[in-house]
Amino acid sequence: MARTHNGEASGAADTRKAVSMADVARVAGVSQQTVSRVVNDMPNVSDKTRERVKAAMDELGFRLSYAGRSLRGGRYRSVGLCVNDVTEVGNLTMLDGVAAAAREHGYAVTLMEVSKGENWSLAGAVRSMSVLPVDGVILGMSRLAPDFEQFVPLAALPCVIVSMYAHPRCTTVDSDQYGCSLMLMDHLLSRGHRKIRYVAGPEYSVDESFRQAGWRDALAGAGLEAVEPLRGDWTADSGYEIACRMLDEDDDFTAVYAANDQMANGVMCALRDRGLRVPQDVSVVGVDDSLADYVPRSELTTVRFDMAARGRTAFDYAVPERPDGPTMAIRIPGTLVERNSVAQARR
Repeated sequence: MARTHNGEASGAADTRKAVSMADVARVAGVSQQTVSRVVNDMPNVSDKTRERVKAAMDELGFRLSYAGRSLRGGRYRSVGLCVNDVTEVGNLTMLDGVAAAAREHGYAVTLMEVSKGENWSLAGAVRSMSVLPVDGVILGMSRLAPDFEQFVPLAALPCVIVSMYAHPRCTTVDSDQYGCSLMLMDHLLSRGHRKIRYVAGPEYSVDESFRQAGWRDALAGAGLEAVEPLRGDWTADSGYEIACRMLDEDDDFTAVYAANDQMANGVMCALRDRGLRVPQDVSVVGVDDSLADYVPRSELTTVRFDMAARGRTAFDYAVPERPDGPTMAIRIPGTLVERNSVAQARR
């Protein structure tokens, strides 16, 4: 049996009623107004009284309600984050960036994972978030939502979509998934590579579609033809299998651009298992600079995105100081990270 503050036995903790400010005031021997001042960190309370009130709050297990907090300050100090699949590397890094920005501003993050398949919508995600104590919503759109063009944000709930697609009524924020391909292709083309194969990501991925578009446009701009890419699933094993297929079908290429670092790592392993040297025989590049935690002394040339900047930007537009600002499409450029996986093209 649990004990109350006066030593009397109480029922199980999960049957007790919520502790109110009046309860705290009674135990601390102060007015309810004084408790309110302490809760809201207001002046005109002595240090001794403040400590007595806090001790009573701790003793009773008092928790400030979200509803009360919103009524007093106009904010819940929490931002909602919706993602399709929290286990994807891109979504994990987005969560990390948003959480860092929220922490800097004294906010919490309310995370909701929506459908991993096609049966989801922006409107549905926002409706689900709208009943929770959040001040704004960040919608991670790694998969294109069927209602993207038709989506209308709720007037009282600011929304930001993390996507390369611009939206007519909602600010969108993303790392520059198209520009990263132009950067990598320029790096390869400047070193004499003309036969550059592409290892694609999953067809559903918005990031993949823009990365592939950048690869195609860069080849077209150089007057080169694109060999249709083979599609992986973001894993190193799929990159390995695709590289083996490319070597079996047509080994007349000098460079491989894989749509993420995991697949690029798989490509390099397959090339070396087939007796080819990276980069002397075949150069390899990837995207996202995500191997440091898994591959010691990674040699892969890649593009690093500033996920903290993306998280801060999405946060700033999801919980704006002035919510009536203009709708924007914000793209944050990546940084080329040169390592040892690219060399001059072999003759």
